[in-house]
Amino acid sequence: MSGRLLVAVLISGRGSNMAALVEAARDPEFPASIALVLSNKPDAAGLGFAREAGIAAEAVNSKHYADRDAFEAALQARLEAHQIEFICLAGFMRVLGAPFVERWRGRMLNIHPSLLPQLRGLHTHERALAEGLREHGCTVHFVEPELDAGPIVAQARVPVLPDDDAERLAARVLAEEHKLYPRALAEAAASLQRTAAPSRAAGRHRAVSARRKAPVGGEAVLSQTYRKEGREAAAGPSTRRPARSPNDAPVSTGAKGSETMKAETSAAQDAVQDAAPSLSASPERFINRELSWLEFNRRVLEESTNRNHPLLERLRFLSISANNLDEFFMVRVAGLVGQVLAGMAETSDDGLTPAEQLERIGARVAELVASQQQRWTELRAELEAEGIVVCDIDDLSPRDRQWLEDYFLLHVFPVLTPLAVDPAHPFPFIPNLGFTLALELKNRGDHTTMNALVRSPSKIERFVKLPDGAGGPLRFVPLERLILAFIGQLFPGYKVTGHGSFRVIRDSDIEVEEEAEDLVRLYESALKRRRRGSVIRLEIEASMPAALRAFVTGDVDVVASGVVLIEGMLALEELSQLISVDRPDLKFTAINPRFPERVRDNGGDCFAAIRQKDLVVHHPYETFDVVVQFLFQAARDPNVVAIKQTLYRTSADSPIVRALIEAAEAGKSVTALIELKARFDEEANIRWARDLERAGAQVVFGFIELKTHAKLSMVVRREGGSLVTYCHVGTGNYHPVTARIYTDISLFTADPAIGRDVARVFNFITGYAEPDNLELMAISPFTLKKTMLRHIAEEIEFAQAGKPAAIWAKCNALVDAEIIDALYAASAAGVEIDIVVRGICCLRPGVPGLSETIRVKSIVGRFLEHARIYAFGGGHGLPSREAHVYISSADMMQRNLDRRVEAMVPLRNPTVHEHVLNQIMEANLLDNEQSFRVLPDGSSVRIAPAEGEEPFNAHKYFLTHPSLSGRGRSLADSRPSSLAFRKLQA
Repeated sequence: MSGRLLVAVLISGRGSNMAALVEAARDPEFPASIALVLSNKPDAAGLGFAREAGIAAEAVNSKHYADRDAFEAALQARLEAHQIEFICLAGFMRVLGAPFVERWRGRMLNIHPSLLPQLRGLHTHERALAEGLREHGCTVHFVEPELDAGPIVAQARVPVLPDDDAERLAARVLAEEHKLYPRALAEAAASLQRTAAPSRAAGRHRAVSARRKAPVGGEAVLSQTYRKEGREAAAGPSTRRPARSPNDAPVSTGAKGSETMKAETSAAQDAVQDAAPSLSASPERFINRELSWLEFNRRVLEESTNRNHPLLERLRFLSISANNLDEFFMVRVAGLVGQVLAGMAETSDDGLTPAEQLERIGARVAELVASQQQRWTELRAELEAEGIVVCDIDDLSPRDRQWLEDYFLLHVFPVLTPLAVDPAHPFPFIPNLGFTLALELKNRGDHTTMNALVRSPSKIERFVKLPDGAGGPLRFVPLERLILAFIGQLFPGYKVTGHGSFRVIRDSDIEVEEEAEDLVRLYESALKRRRRGSVIRLEIEASMPAALRAFVTGDVDVVASGVVLIEGMLALEELSQLISVDRPDLKFTAINPRFPERVRDNGGDCFAAIRQKDLVVHHPYETFDVVVQFLFQAARDPNVVAIKQTLYRTSADSPIVRALIEAAEAGKSVTALIELKARFDEEANIRWARDLERAGAQVVFGFIELKTHAKLSMVVRREGGSLVTYCHVGTGNYHPVTARIYTDISLFTADPAIGRDVARVFNFITGYAEPDNLELMAISPFTLKKTMLRHIAEEIEFAQAGKPAAIWAKCNALVDAEIIDALYAASAAGVEIDIVVRGICCLRPGVPGLSETIRVKSIVGRFLEHARIYAFGGGHGLPSREAHVYISSADMMQRNLDRRVEAMVPLRNPTVHEHVLNQIMEANLLDNEQSFRVLPDGSSVRIAPAEGEEPFNAHKYFLTHPSLSGRGRSLADSRPSSLAFRKLQA
């Protein structure tokens, strides 16, 4: 091999080892040339260093690829384009799959901060101190698919000094890394030059793309010194002191984890940097809450690319992701902006200040918005192919334009208000989500100019439908384009010289004064203030002229970072209007929810069905109508004496409220807890409160400082001379509309102990008497978190005693730091933990030494996963008849556990227990068609069935298979098909 070996260095951050390799390769005698620096992160600091050094530096953003295979194919393409022959990993914190590693076998080095095979994985410096090692160091090895297991090329050793802490030890190890890695690369490159010269003549491309028949690496490239140290390391721990003194030059960072970890569980550790303290004690053990939410919304957006969904449903996912992002700014970002403006520097659990969080949010949102616009461009073309066209007015026929002008004059013109802006006409108030057209106008007579605004009326649909042609496409024109086309009707005598649309997003959170005397009156005034909240984000069409843009930004009070130029269409959430077109062939097939057979077998008598045994209803696969029927039966039953009900969210024409009104008007004692703090549903809840009070119900608004989120219904019925309590405990809201798309669980029970517990919870809400004697249930903010922590601690004890230990959880969000730390401790003890989290997950799963027994997945599909299930093996593993299984209204978040009234109820009936654990929970864990695996850096990748693995879609399974609970006489004939689950443990 003549010439120098062409090397690519892969990084994810600052790449200090990359810099050491670059400096070494400046020597013309060095046998390798650093030809490319490649990063999976566009903002990696090391890219700038490489460019300044005159080296090609490129980013292949892993976020832009659907899966690891696609990402690695892009990496390979860049490597081939630069004719790369060898790879050095230098803090490249992404998974490298076995096919990629095998392609580069014997031609890819990694440096690891320990004396392998000791201390594989992360936290090597802390573990060296904890194990009392006298010697520590670093290892350069060839990469193989297994974690830190390739042939050793070279090692360097440093003594562990008596006063060492992790940071000092890491700094000395890093200094040795900077010297060792260039030497090891030089040795490997020289060996390849000696052994692979013929292949060089055949061309570099072939050398890159074809795997070598004879592996090169390991002992073949070891010098005598390296071979000796490699054998000593392989023989076990060494107490030999290094021959030379360690280099104690100050180094800014130092505790680096392995750059190549096991597939799927070893993705980038964004926060793990050199010289960081132990991850288990560092804020970096948590993923940032806001960034995790943005990753969830990216998963929602990714469903718009899922061709297993019909076209209009994919458009719906795009619309949902845009609406989600608006609410994120109205609440979460608004809160951070408020903290920054107030000068607050308090850090989040993951160690970021509000300003730092806003900076990272901005970068992530920019990527998300660009992806949304790209997706709309792609979907627009697909819609057009299916005969649904969003038209440009310029492309319409004169007849269509005439129809549009008539429509404009009749339906739009009367509600528009042209607003010239000058000293006599100040810039108007723009409401939250207000969509406005900004104009530069020139007087055709005297050629004077002025700026003007036209606010788009919110009560008119965004897309105007053109008349259908015979068998022709469905055609729509955006409202803002319609207004612009006929703007002369609003400003006669003026010519438009520039235009562009903008919209504002305002702070829409509501602060509650703890001393408020009248909560209803406070919320009525707060809702009015919401409409005038401070501007958090100003979105402007990128095509708007610079002068007009300055005019808008100068008069809208928003910080500079809140001004965003949008390349494409504003307000993509309004695309939901197009989904309503009559094209059932482009939508999900309508479902017909099942009705619990046991209730039907009892002639529709809910109370008789519940008396037989507990009953679980799984929405939306089983109808929410049974909940409504339960309450209407209670309202009309002369033996029912009292009904108590929580209402957090419900529908505009709520049958639940109608049933309560009917019961109150019939003279029954009705108590309704209405939560006024249900964000964005406050107005509806105030209206229902007044209607219920007029009917004679007792209406309670809960607590000022606590939001009541528990889903409870309690019916007291006179039976045989005594009172029997029937309860409904749910995971979802009493909302018949969302119950058709949210997956939730309803438990109906006449268990006296649960009835007493529910009564105590209502007494707490209405009378402030803390429930200190609950028998079965747990509630926050008092006992729910304690119960969770107690069960986790028990599983740790079982694992330490050598018994089966397992935890399963399903929730919408996992944020609470204390719960996460408890799960980390359980993982360290060997507890097997599987978690299904739809949205935010601040836990880093699969990190060696921290969470390697924890697996986290997210299901995003046709239905919104909303049920909360928590299961603990109880010394029997999972699944087991002896397991402790709960359903709850609470997610694992500080707000749910510490600042809300939430309920968690155990499932004690064997059939109900088996239904939730062995049917619902296991189906969620088995799903491999609409699931994403959450990776340690907080990103996620779509799960695909492995070769030979049968595809399984949980939503389709539940739609086509009857449930275990709630079965009547039909149970024997239509028992659910086996899911091929593991056998139930006794």
